[in-house]
Amino acid sequence: MSTPLLRQAYSAELFQEEGTTLIKLLSQHLENHISEKSDTVINWSTPNDELRFWEQYATERHTTEEFFGTVLKRSIATHNPKYIGHQISPTVPVSSLATLLSATLNNGMAVYEMGAAATAIEKVVVNVFTKAIGYGKNADGFLTSGGTLANLTALIAARKAIANDDVWNDGYANKLAILVSEEAHYCVDRAARIMGLGDAGIIKVPVNEHFKIEVNKLDLAYKLAIDKGFEVIAVVGSAPSTSSGMHDNLESLAAFAKQNNIWFHVDGAHGGAAIFSKKYKHLLKGIEQADSIAIDGHKMMATSSITTALLFKRSNDTYTTFSQKAHYLWDKNDDLEWYNLAKRTFECTKSMMSIRFFSIINAFGTQFFDDYVTTLYDLGKTFAGIIELNPEFDLAMQPETNIVCFRFTGNLRTDEIDSINQSIRRQLLEDGEFYIVSTYLKGQFYLRVTIMNVFTTESHFHSLLNKIISIKNHSIINV
Repeated sequence: MSTPLLRQAYSAELFQEEGTTLIKLLSQHLENHISEKSDTVINWSTPNDELRFWEQYATERHTTEEFFGTVLKRSIATHNPKYIGHQISPTVPVSSLATLLSATLNNGMAVYEMGAAATAIEKVVVNVFTKAIGYGKNADGFLTSGGTLANLTALIAARKAIANDDVWNDGYANKLAILVSEEAHYCVDRAARIMGLGDAGIIKVPVNEHFKIEVNKLDLAYKLAIDKGFEVIAVVGSAPSTSSGMHDNLESLAAFAKQNNIWFHVDGAHGGAAIFSKKYKHLLKGIEQADSIAIDGHKMMATSSITTALLFKRSNDTYTTFSQKAHYLWDKNDDLEWYNLAKRTFECTKSMMSIRFFSIINAFGTQFFDDYVTTLYDLGKTFAGIIELNPEFDLAMQPETNIVCFRFTGNLRTDEIDSINQSIRRQLLEDGEFYIVSTYLKGQFYLRVTIMNVFTTESHFHSLLNKIISIKNHSIINV
């Protein structure tokens, strides 16, 4: 029999009361930051200071409203137009509400009866993606928790489809390898290592001056790998590279993969959403030839985290990845049970992430994704134009997306540019008005902006550059 405490904890009346309070807090949070009534993106504290705060907090009694309010105050505000840092979108409110619905229902979705509605909705969402990509009727896919897991799953599918040995059942006999840009996201490297390919099995192809994979060096890299006894199973294209925001030539990579009978995977975690943008879809020319594609919803589609679509050109590849049976047994199966998702993903208990996508489509149509991507990519070009007109700054390259890499140069000596920009980035973080990040390109340190908020404007870009100049001129880093 339930106890009084349990009955109170599950009280519908209490849920409504605290839920209403939370929605009010979040609504005020959105209003304060989108309208810039609050001019602070992050209230910076060191990791140890933050830990001490919450250790002390845990010794005290607080109402749920006080707890929620404290979390809001001590968390980064992705909805603030001056949040132009990491590739996490300010969640569109309808997707936040869908996530609350998902969290409350808590349908596990390993098997159909544990999540009937969300499973069927996932199929609908996948079809929206495959149609936008330009895949044929045989395409398929599923949703999974993040680009890292999606890329790993895709490479395991490549291994299943291409490797001469049945690695799943018998283990490795041959040394396997993948070809990938030296600018590719670290999760591709991590996925290959998890699969046991080792350092030698991750063949990094150099990039050109535009930070795109050197297509004319693929053949040599491939032949050298074969000569060393490797079986190359896949080539991975970046759409775009996380560090630079530049797209590999997907058409050329597709042709190379076809010529050598290997798998072609596109890591479109950031930029894959441009399939919905009429203006920028050309950046993904050739993506429809990929065997698999990963696209994050929580990056450029404004869903709440963590929500990723993994799409396959051939439906059968989504079923054989984790199968302990031979391909021919699946081919003879008239019912592949698309609705039992645990057969096709790493995850057994999987959140109802399909409703995070579908809530947006239902409310605003796929035009929302076009508007969102197009607006942010346009802002990337706007910011680059402003930087080019300012002699105190150096633009790394003309951006293709909403990722812009630049650095303060002023009258600095070449040997001090990196250290000065590192100090600028640190002081921006501690100040809290703007949030930007950094990267290394060809061994040089750059400030890096990813414009994730559609309410960011030209005036914010001018303010950021002015603040950087002010930091340099009036702080201890002045030399």
